[in-house]
Amino acid sequence: MSKNRLIRGTLLLTCAGLLSRFIGFFYRIFLSHTIGAQGLGLFQLILPLQSLVMAISVSGMQIAISRLCASCTALGQKKKAGDFFWIGSILSAATASFLSCFIYEHSDFFALEILKAPQTNSLIRILAFSFPLGTLHTCINSYYFARKQTGIPSFVQLLEQMIRVSTCYFLSVIFISEERPVTPAIAVGGTLAGEVASAFVSLLCIGIHFHQNSYSLFRIKGVPSLCQELFHISFPLTINKVLLTVLSSMEMVLIPQRLRIYGLNSRETMSIYGIFTGMAMPLILFPGTLTNSAAVMLMPSVAQLQALGKNEKIRRVTRQLFYCCSIMGIVCMFLFLFLGDFLGSFLFHNATAGTYIRTLSFICPFLYLNTTLTSILHGLGKAGLCLLHSVISISVRLSFVLFAIPLLGIRGYLYGILLAELILTLLHLILLTKIIRKT
Repeated sequence: MSKNRLIRGTLLLTCAGLLSRFIGFFYRIFLSHTIGAQGLGLFQLILPLQSLVMAISVSGMQIAISRLCASCTALGQKKKAGDFFWIGSILSAATASFLSCFIYEHSDFFALEILKAPQTNSLIRILAFSFPLGTLHTCINSYYFARKQTGIPSFVQLLEQMIRVSTCYFLSVIFISEERPVTPAIAVGGTLAGEVASAFVSLLCIGIHFHQNSYSLFRIKGVPSLCQELFHISFPLTINKVLLTVLSSMEMVLIPQRLRIYGLNSRETMSIYGIFTGMAMPLILFPGTLTNSAAVMLMPSVAQLQALGKNEKIRRVTRQLFYCCSIMGIVCMFLFLFLGDFLGSFLFHNATAGTYIRTLSFICPFLYLNTTLTSILHGLGKAGLCLLHSVISISVRLSFVLFAIPLLGIRGYLYGILLAELILTLLHLILLTKIIRKT
């Protein structure tokens, strides 16, 4: 695989990610105008369930598939690469299907007892159908990434986003034409349609690929040993991801419940939650698309430099990225601080969103920098310590959810986010400084 082809593939995936995030950002604006802050809050409230299912079923397996298929492809063992892909995909899809059925059958329990929002019952049932589809889509992407082929994953990513948005739009038109209230069900329906389209196209492409290579699923041999290799890589990664997802999901689910203790009713709670998670936070995260894209390319580059013993170049790259991300974060901080009210009113027609944007502006320097620092540390083989740092950061936010929101309202959580991001930055910098000094 030539270096130029690798660079082209990475740039293609990066551009697709940027365009997808751009479409998704305006999709959130459309939702805020269509289903309102309360409806957006209900939609956001069910998403942690999706994140948890994906963490359990595919988070570790996708990395295992990518690593093992890449190794086999490099050694010319194309059939074994296909064996790893299909076994990993089947195991992940089976796990996701089981969880999908379980959540569908017990949707009332999750809505009433976990989310404390009865209105989410029907939304959970619709969303449950998307879990196995999303798992297949993710596994297929991992196989293509292992082969350094990013064209199909990039195309499918954009297709999924466009189908999601267009389906949501057409559903809203149908609801309005029939004089029915437009509910968060249109957003969940759009999500399901996007997963159906992406899974279908991905399966079609991978099927054609294996047919052209005369590969047969029924000729797989040594399944127990293949499963053992997959689980050896995927299991610890899955445990780590599930831990982070559970903590993050607890945080998201508890916010509306603690707002009620603060003294807000259910409608006010969902409105504030929707404004925060569906309007203000996506806007703050939007510039981070650049640092996220850089992080995807940075991690393997740092790992390669470390393997070649080019420690001085690692130090130089780290310093340059630190300054660039810090400057970008400071510029965005002042931008959101001074234009927050205008952006909230202009984009979302909501003055409260502007207030939250201004308050959240102070996390920008830390938020964007942490993405890059995490990628560098992963490239240096410090994924375990990064996990520990993330757990500490999330625990700080969770403590503010539990104890500060009942006293200060949503402002208590905003303060918690700022402190958590600051702590995460300090922990990453201390660790990175120690590593660099030893090299």
